[in-house]
Amino acid sequence: MQAEKDAEFVGAALDAGLRAARFSLPPSSEEFAASIEPKNVPAVFRGVLKGSAALSRWDPLYGGLDYLLEKVGPDVAVEAMMSNTGHVFYGDLRSHERVSILFSTFMQSCKSHLGHLNAASDSSKDKGIGKESTCSDKMCPARSENSEQLYLAQVSILNTENKDRSSLEVLKEDIQEPIFLKGKSFSSINFWMSRAHMRSSTHYDPHHNLLCVMAGCKKVTLWSPSASPFLYPMPVYGEASNHSCVSIEEPDYSSYTRAKYMKEYSERVILNCGDALFIPEGWYHQVDSDDLTIAINFWWKSRIMTEMLEHMDGYYLRRIMRRYCIVIWTFPLMSSFSHSERNNDFQSTDGLSGGSQPFNKVTNSDTSDKKGAALQSLKPCTLQALYELMSLVHNSVEAVDQNDRAESASQDTSVCQNNERKKTAADDSSLLEKDPVAKIILPVEPLELRSMLLAMVHTFPRTLEGLVLNILGPTGAEILTRKFDEMDQGSTPEEQAEFYKIFYSAFGDQYAAMDALLNRKELYSFKVFQSVLDQYLRVRVDRPS
Repeated sequence: MQAEKDAEFVGAALDAGLRAARFSLPPSSEEFAASIEPKNVPAVFRGVLKGSAALSRWDPLYGGLDYLLEKVGPDVAVEAMMSNTGHVFYGDLRSHERVSILFSTFMQSCKSHLGHLNAASDSSKDKGIGKESTCSDKMCPARSENSEQLYLAQVSILNTENKDRSSLEVLKEDIQEPIFLKGKSFSSINFWMSRAHMRSSTHYDPHHNLLCVMAGCKKVTLWSPSASPFLYPMPVYGEASNHSCVSIEEPDYSSYTRAKYMKEYSERVILNCGDALFIPEGWYHQVDSDDLTIAINFWWKSRIMTEMLEHMDGYYLRRIMRRYCIVIWTFPLMSSFSHSERNNDFQSTDGLSGGSQPFNKVTNSDTSDKKGAALQSLKPCTLQALYELMSLVHNSVEAVDQNDRAESASQDTSVCQNNERKKTAADDSSLLEKDPVAKIILPVEPLELRSMLLAMVHTFPRTLEGLVLNILGPTGAEILTRKFDEMDQGSTPEEQAEFYKIFYSAFGDQYAAMDALLNRKELYSFKVFQSVLDQYLRVRVDRPS
């Protein structure tokens, strides 16, 4: 089981174009800038740091801790993260605190920890326990249970915005930037070091990032920004908005239902000493570090962020939100039942086999040849869809007859709204699944649906009117009007005009029917907008009155 956790992994649902590229030889700066960086997809560079002074001088197994102690000096203070959640460092400020510590004090604690590791290793050898060591085996045997877990995270070696914050600037002398980053204007270069095994929470950074392992081993799990809905990022207005809400050790799938699929959209890469990983801005990553692992990273602004003009932000925001709305608009409607699944549903529908009861109730009142012919012209699957729609309408009428309509409307509206708000995070079933009319009409071919609607006009006009005015939901209205658009594409202008003339003749107030369709389409659009805000920004809003 541990071997599986330590192995590289590619999720089954991860698009092939989003998988990290692998390079055994470093590319040129021109190749990186032209072919790798613009793709905004991670890339692994094996052994790219070989020959670096830091690689040979900083290794804790070969005197690196003493070297760092002497290089930095005894009096330099650095900021460390102290976790309140053991070896897991979450981005939420409530789960950790920043503390000032002398770099020399941290190095001494690392030396002490290394001594314990060596003693444990010697003890194992004395007992005849031996095996070929791996990256994880070298450093991990004696996990520290110290409640004060410390992690040197993002300690500045170079900070172009605030040079005074570069507390480890002296280490820059040991660092040689990879050849493919030549010419980059770095925002910062940072030092990262774990004394004992630690895990960082899932998060993204607002800069392009090259993570370089100088000693030890890191296992990095990656998700594309498009996987945000599965990761439940913290609210965009919060202090830790770039972090996921989902626990990496004990995920609560009852509260974060989409998170159960997050592994399928992920990729895990293992970085050994001398390896580097390009993590594009916005890519989520979760990092596991072995004992006494040292890394540096280079951050720089992406081209798109450098060229994005502030006065255009309002437009970009609306454009991006609109694009995501269109994606979510379409997705539930694409994940529809196949016709074979639909036929299976027909066979199992209660009360609709043979002569359907609601159908018989209405047809007994009018059996003219014209009306019968309109029904007989329908395909069996279309006729079954008609029966189901009629059943919805008549069941609704019967329910209203049994209850006081006004009291039910006034009391249930607020209850439903509150229930919907509570279910937003936990219930992620598609809008399609919640709308019975939408599920019925979606599989019906546009021209067949036109025939069905015309048959309803001639045979059951009051049922059609009740369906559109009282039963049709937001998703159903969206699908119905899309079907109208598809009908129009296969019809002449004359045929279109004739159809709409006949269709709206079934309504006592044609404008009320048009308003019902448009209002519910807009409500569907708002629900999609709510979904975008919730999945990508973790923000919830009510519809303006």
